[in-house]
Order: sequence, then structure tokens, then C-alpha cells
Amino acid sequence: MDGNGRWAASRRLPRIAGHREGARAVRRTIEAAIQSGVAWLTIYAFSSENWRRPAGEVLDLTGLLRHYLKNELAELKDNGVRLRVIGNRSRFDHDIQRDLAAAESETSANFRLNLTVALSYGSRDEIVGTARKLAEAVRDGLLDPALIDEERFSRALATTGIPDPDLVIRTSGEQRLSNFLLWQAAYAELVFLDVLWPDFAAEHFGAALAEYARRERRFGARPG
Repeated sequence: MDGNGRWAASRRLPRIAGHREGARAVRRTIEAAIQSGVAWLTIYAFSSENWRRPAGEVLDLTGLLRHYLKNELAELKDNGVRLRVIGNRSRFDHDIQRDLAAAESETSANFRLNLTVALSYGSRDEIVGTARKLAEAVRDGLLDPALIDEERFSRALATTGIPDPDLVIRTSGEQRLSNFLLWQAAYAELVFLDVLWPDFAAEHFGAALAEYARRERRFGARPG
């Protein structure tokens, strides 16, 4: 989800206005996913690199996260959305960590849409942490290194139990993954849209799904 700052700047508004409108786009996207029959949706809400932004902007973003957790949880529950969070949540204040855990718990029985929110997440950090965890298991005699393969590595990632993405959508015209699900997106179809994230709507989501439907997925195999 990219373009909040540029959306605000183009309207001579503070950056937080772009983030607020971006939060509304999240709601629209969740609704569009449900209406389209999409069962799994992952949104990249706050990267590990975002902590390097000016302190005032980080404070605004974490305040917006608090607001979202308190005001959107009931709607997520009513719409049958299950929430999961991946990333290093320990960097957030304790009240946010508590609210995230409560939201996961309160929506755990839902199954209409599985919503994963990446917060304080970076794919390189995730991969390094997974390698370290497996290395420690080998060191402690709990794991034979010969048994480490792609499947075991995948099960040790933060996304264990979550299917690899079929489609990755990037907004704002940028054409890069920016440290998002690098392992998991190895065979995902990529769609880059010129629309800024706060303007993202159901029609953009539908257009990305239509483009995905036109793709021929071969997973590295030669055409038949």
C-alpha cells in the first residue's frame, strides 16, 4: 500500500491526512475481497523500515493503528474476518501489543476472510530470523541439518499456516517488492497500478484480479 504521502502532498495536506485516507482504503479493500470471494488477504501496513521515519510521523501512524483496532474490530467480527499479525510487534507500545493479541483472539473463529496484517515487518528480517531459529535447533541437537528443505524452512517462517500469495498488488506506480514476502512471493503474479493507495477502490481491486486471471502460471515449468 503505497502513496499516502504523495496523496496528501498533492492536496497540500499533512501526511497524516494521507494515512487516514489510506486506512479507509483498507476498509474498502477488505470489503472488495469479501465480495470477490477472496479467502486470503495480506496487507503491508507498517514496515520495519518505517521506524526510521520522523518521530512525529511514527507517532501519528501508531495512533492511527490504535484508533483502527478500537473502532474496526467489531466490523471485522461482524463480517467474518479473521485477523492475524506478522512482524516484530515487540517494538510497539504495550497497549498496542495487547490490543493486537485481543483482536487476533476475538476473531480466531472467523473464516470468511483471512486477513493478515504485516506490522513492523521486513522480509529480510523474517528470513534471517528463521535461519537463526533453525541454526539454534541444529546447535541444540533438536534438528538434523540434512532435514532442512524448502518445506521445513517455510513452516518456520512467520507466515506458517498461511498460503503463499498468488497475486501481489503494488500501488502508486512503483515497481518493486520493497522487502515484502520475498520468500513467499517467489511465484506470485505481480500487478503494479498507478493509483495512489488512498484512491484505491473496488474497481482497482477487480482490475487486478482480472489481470491475474489472464496470466498463465507455470511455476518455472516450460509451456505445455
